Amino acid sequence: MIRARAYPICLPAAVTYRIAATKWRPGVQKPLAARYSRAMTSLTATENAAIERAADAPMLAQVERWAAINSGTGNLAGLKRVAGELADAFSALPGEVRLVAADPVESVDAAGQIKVTERGDHLHLRVRPEAPVQLLLTGHMDTVFAADHPFQSLQWIEPGVLNGPGTADMKGGLSVILAALTALESSPLAERVGYDVMINSDEETGSHASAALIAELAKGKTAALTYEPALPDGTLAGARPGSGNFSVIVHGLSAHAGRNPDDGRNALLAAADLALRLAKLKSPTLKVNPAKIDGGGPNNVVPDSAILRVNMRPSTPEAMIEAEAELRDAVAAVSREHDVHCHIHGNFNRPPKPLDPAATRLFELVRDCGATLGLPPIGWNATGGVCDGNNIAACGIPVVDTMGPRGGAIHSPEEFLIAGSLAERAQLSALTMLRIAERGTV
Repeated sequence: MIRARAYPICLPAAVTYRIAATKWRPGVQKPLAARYSRAMTSLTATENAAIERAADAPMLAQVERWAAINSGTGNLAGLKRVAGELADAFSALPGEVRLVAADPVESVDAAGQIKVTERGDHLHLRVRPEAPVQLLLTGHMDTVFAADHPFQSLQWIEPGVLNGPGTADMKGGLSVILAALTALESSPLAERVGYDVMINSDEETGSHASAALIAELAKGKTAALTYEPALPDGTLAGARPGSGNFSVIVHGLSAHAGRNPDDGRNALLAAADLALRLAKLKSPTLKVNPAKIDGGGPNNVVPDSAILRVNMRPSTPEAMIEAEAELRDAVAAVSREHDVHCHIHGNFNRPPKPLDPAATRLFELVRDCGATLGLPPIGWNATGGVCDGNNIAACGIPVVDTMGPRGGAIHSPEEFLIAGSLAERAQLSALTMLRIAERGTV
């Protein structure tokens, strides 16, 4: 059951005004066409019919149902339930829905051993692969909230604002994908467009189990849309840095801390030295966060093993290449000076996503479609976060990766979805796809 209670939440004044202006009540979404009809003067009859269809989709009910199922990345049972719900919903579209087994994911445990983690299946739908225009639409079914996390329920915290795990990030976005594609399929322009829909189960942990699938599906696409939430005021994420998580396993030599410490090789000290060296690599194009050191033992034993965990975020492809070389150089220097053996595990799983000319044209198309719909001006800003849009852009495909509904406070128990934005974002996506179909390009 969804409960309503007062809950202080900071929304921009313009957002609060728009919610109030729609006279929203739970369970009802006023179509965007009705709210902004005076501004929608350059829509064709075909476009108008499609966006009205998009607004009529039962998105809010879908979000409530899907978000009520815990689908933390590690909750395989919950992911299986959500995948089944999504497969049923997306089977309304042409093509065949299939569940794709996740690739195995390797990581380093606190003892320095490589372990393999199982992830849930990914959903894939392919429609009209022979069409001249090919699009990729992606989302994720997992959330950051584990099965035993206290944040499990949904509640209306003020009129039009739904608080709940995954409401914005990104079960709201999944409902927008389905609504927009349903609207596209109702249009005579649909035959010009083919598309792949990919909904993975491990985006929140870096998409290691789905990276190969994303790269495969991105090949040859005209453009891609990913449905991470927009900011509460509708602002999109523009350029993104890359991100890589590395575990450096350090093997030293144990010895008695009192009798013969000089015979030992202190792995913990070497890991700490490496952390300091890597921290000094920080620059305007590279963020470095030495995050954790595992290792050590009794106070009277020189530690013979340690693991340094570090995150690196380069802002450009060139900075990524340089950072990887500097990491290896630092590891080599520490190995030599401390007489230890080091092994690097990890990679840059999210390449940097700069805005190239093709991506800029796609952003401008989305902005112009928003203006046609009478939405407040849509802008975009660089952000420090990463997502599957990074992986798609690395394949040379223009992508806008915040096409989901407006919301905020993601990854926290205060996560919220602005319910009225479901319809507006579905219409924005539908119109964007129709105009790509008309142009044959972005």
